[in-house]
Amino acid sequence: MKSVLFDYKTTKEEWFEQAVLQYSKKISHYAEFEIQSLKTMKHGRDEAALKKQYEESELFKKLSPDDYVILFEETGKALNSEEFAEQISKAENSGKKRIVYIVGGAYGVTDDIKQRSHAQISLSLMVMNHLVAETVVLEQIYRAYTIKNRIPYHNI
Repeated sequence: MKSVLFDYKTTKEEWFEQAVLQYSKKISHYAEFEIQSLKTMKHGRDEAALKKQYEESELFKKLSPDDYVILFEETGKALNSEEFAEQISKAENSGKKRIVYIVGGAYGVTDDIKQRSHAQISLSLMVMNHLVAETVVLEQIYRAYTIKNRIPYHNI
C-alpha cells in the first residue's frame, strides 16, 4: 500500500534531512513511502487562522477520497507504539488506496482537516518543534512496521 507524509516545514536542518533519509529508506522496506512538503505562509500569531486556512487548501488539493488519513496533532488521542501499529493495520485493511500521514502546522489544523481524518493522534502532551515532531512520526511509522512484521527493533 502506498503511503505519504505531508508536512508544512519551512526550515531545513542537516540533522533533520539525514533523519528523513534514514527513516524513509527503512520504511520503504515495508511500504511504498514518500514525503511531500506543502506550501505554507509565513505569518505571525495574529494571522494564525489565515495560515491554517491556506494550509488546508494546499492539503485538500493533494487528498483523494481513496486516502486513509492519519493526523498528528496535539489534541489527538495518545497511543502507544503497539496501538499505532494496529492503526496502520486498520488503514491497510480499510479498502483505501493510500495512507496519508499529516503533521499539523505550527498553529494546528482546521476543523475540516480534523473531520477528514480517520485518526487523530497526539505525539505528546509537550509541545515540540515541527522538525522534531516529524522525526518522531517517522521513527514511529518505522517502529510500527517492525512490530507488525515481528522484526526485533521494538524491545517491549
